[in-house]
Amino acid sequence: MKTSEANADETAILTVAGETDAVEFESNEEETRHVAGAGCRYVIAVHNKRTSELTVLPTPMSPYILTHTVKALKSIEPAPAPSALEYLKAKTALGETFGTKKAKAAIRARERNRVDIGAMEGVMDFVMAGIDNASGGLMTTEEAKDVADANRQVPPFSLEATEPENIYPLHGIIPEPEWKALPVSVFYEAGSMRERNQVLAFRGSEWINARIEATMTKNAGGDKDRKHQLRILFYIAAMMAFRNTTSRKFKKEDLATKLRNVPEAVVDSLLARFTETPRGSTQPRTTPQLELRLLAHILALCLRVDNYAADHALIARDLSLGVDKVTQVFKSLGCKMITLSERERTRLGLPDSVADEKRAVLTAPVQFPKQRLKKKTR
Repeated sequence: MKTSEANADETAILTVAGETDAVEFESNEEETRHVAGAGCRYVIAVHNKRTSELTVLPTPMSPYILTHTVKALKSIEPAPAPSALEYLKAKTALGETFGTKKAKAAIRARERNRVDIGAMEGVMDFVMAGIDNASGGLMTTEEAKDVADANRQVPPFSLEATEPENIYPLHGIIPEPEWKALPVSVFYEAGSMRERNQVLAFRGSEWINARIEATMTKNAGGDKDRKHQLRILFYIAAMMAFRNTTSRKFKKEDLATKLRNVPEAVVDSLLARFTETPRGSTQPRTTPQLELRLLAHILALCLRVDNYAADHALIARDLSLGVDKVTQVFKSLGCKMITLSERERTRLGLPDSVADEKRAVLTAPVQFPKQRLKKKTR
């Protein structure tokens, strides 16, 4: 066995070479360096078989990784690596000869499904032309997005709006004729909060009652803004009462009693927009899609009242719904559930006690959540 120094620097590696009558050995420098870098140092002595001498090394050394070459095979050219097709053919032959019944069945199934490329060469142009003709009527990505937006169960919206108040126009939720018919003087005629609560069609909403009280006592904004806010709150209460009544079997005649103080034009509009009358029947009914649309209209108005940072947890409690469901509807409107900064809380007049609470916040331009693809079930 002979050794020679390969490098003179600190990382020098010795080249170790040797041979027998049949095999040649030579150290592999790359593998040796890899072993040395891994911290493998366990060579502490070298034994010479010819002289029976044992030489103890002053310090442990890394082992040398040797490659060997059979002398009788050196003159034979190495066989080229098989191609993927040749490998697959050899694997198939082995499977057909020695494979289990299950393996052989899998081979036959694979062969049946294999496409004969040679047979397809003459018809590929016809196949591609057929694909082009068939796909001519398919929607583009932009067209598919427009269809998805048109089918959203939300109020009419503007994708170009640069301010939150312009995303869902007020009269897209409350038609102008109904807006003009909404009573406001009844709030001024009521002498107390209890009396103002009796004016509403839905009286069990903590969210509505708190906003009415804040609106009546607020000095900023003037009487015009106060009346504007009271109209919206009155309409939200009417929609909540309508939702409670139509969520179970009802008669059209019952709505006049349940929604007292609500103008007839408003009741008729809610019936037309959020119920349907089955064929052969005279009684309207709601559907899950229409109920979702009604809920989206209610929450869009709540956003407007709360300056587009709505207390979704309180609203969910008033609607007797789970917070998760109300959160999903807010997200379908383009909202994000976030905690407000100190600056935002100051702008909205919120106390520091709600610093850790999240709000449904709508920003412009609106961004709707992407449709999730359902996983295929086997």
